[in-house]
Amino acid sequence: MTDSIWFRTGEATVFSSDGQGTDAMPEILIGSVKGPAGNAFANLMGQTEGHTRMFAIRACNQQVRPATLMVPKVTIKSTAYVNLFGGPVQSAVADAVLDSVIAGVIPKDQANDLCIIAMLWIAPECATNPDLDRKDLYRTNYEAMKLAISRAMNNSPSIEELIANRHKIVHEMYDPETGESQW
Repeated sequence: MTDSIWFRTGEATVFSSDGQGTDAMPEILIGSVKGPAGNAFANLMGQTEGHTRMFAIRACNQQVRPATLMVPKVTIKSTAYVNLFGGPVQSAVADAVLDSVIAGVIPKDQANDLCIIAMLWIAPECATNPDLDRKDLYRTNYEAMKLAISRAMNNSPSIEELIANRHKIVHEMYDPETGESQW
């Protein structure tokens, strides 16, 4: 058996195709069901209005391992949004988790001993966009989830990388020198 994984975090952003607004930005926690990640996972099992949580499943009766709890970052206000969260996004997250086990990024021998909490973003306007590309929504969430898992499992970025980039990289939504957003 490999070393225990207690508390690892990761995030990623994958941008949508032009004009879609289907950017994916998962923030995840991976850890042992017997540690703080498991405790947080169990505490999130309750529902709160507008923030329906659900397991990542590949299909009915096919819950992915490690158990993965999807938590929306924004308030769910419509059935259309629920259908995106529980459709292409849920499918993408589950596929990314399973493919991460298949690729050895998540140790297969710990698949039943780990859990993942995935905080997920879907732009609210996606629910009302009649031209929404659901395949692009799947793609961005799949790619971002795989990247977030890889980063969590590899403790990336390293503290050395963060220190080296401290004055080279600014947050896209706020530049301290100009006070402006890059977007």
